[in-house]
Amino acid sequence: MKRFSIIAAAALATSLTAIAPAQAQDRWDWGGGRHGDRPIRLAGPGVPRLLPELRATLRGRAFVMRNFDHNRDGRISLREAIAANRAFVDIAGPRRDRFDWEARDRTVVVEERGDWDRGAMRGYGFRQTTRGATMNLSEDVLFATDSDVLRPGAIDKLRPLAGYLRHNPGVRVAIDGHTDSRGTDAHNLDLSERRAASVRNAFDTMGVTRARFSVEGHGEAEPVASNATPAGMRQNRRVEVTLLGQRADRF
Repeated sequence: MKRFSIIAAAALATSLTAIAPAQAQDRWDWGGGRHGDRPIRLAGPGVPRLLPELRATLRGRAFVMRNFDHNRDGRISLREAIAANRAFVDIAGPRRDRFDWEARDRTVVVEERGDWDRGAMRGYGFRQTTRGATMNLSEDVLFATDSDVLRPGAIDKLRPLAGYLRHNPGVRVAIDGHTDSRGTDAHNLDLSERRAASVRNAFDTMGVTRARFSVEGHGEAEPVASNATPAGMRQNRRVEVTLLGQRADRF
């Protein structure tokens, strides 16, 4: 029985990094407002798998039912629970027990007035390219070595851009992954593709539909610096995000 439990836990952990919410939304419904204090009952086979912060709080249960009961049957399946867990982990970070639901509601109210964080967008350092406004995200900031799993702080880095995209629904985005020259060509190409896809999936969890993104990995084929030095290799390990057809001087 103990061995089975360990295997099941490992399978769930793997699923949390592999399964994205099945239904993209313009923004998460955080369960606040005038209906936020209404008791919400959870039912279904996925309920025991929900994180305590979702299962045992009024706001957590509201977040689950309003965003992840995809077929609207009033029950949470295992897949829906995994999607809810993953979205909450990505958004709340390592201190899920201190997640500020009220602050999240205040952020949503600001966004609904049509605002986006112009200072944060300028901070990305967009440059003009033939494709549009392009910025570089260091893979060392986003990922651990040789991994396509986003670091906990990566979501915070991407959140202002997600806010901009939610309020500019006509903007389409290209995400391009790049590596340094270490490893085989095949490995680097695969890693760059998986990392670009992970960034796209992060935007999906923040309410930006994945249909707006094109994703491509280039491996080591397009360096921007020499791979002969550690500093050059760091520059080459990057994810480029391009707002297609947009002007960099807008930011």
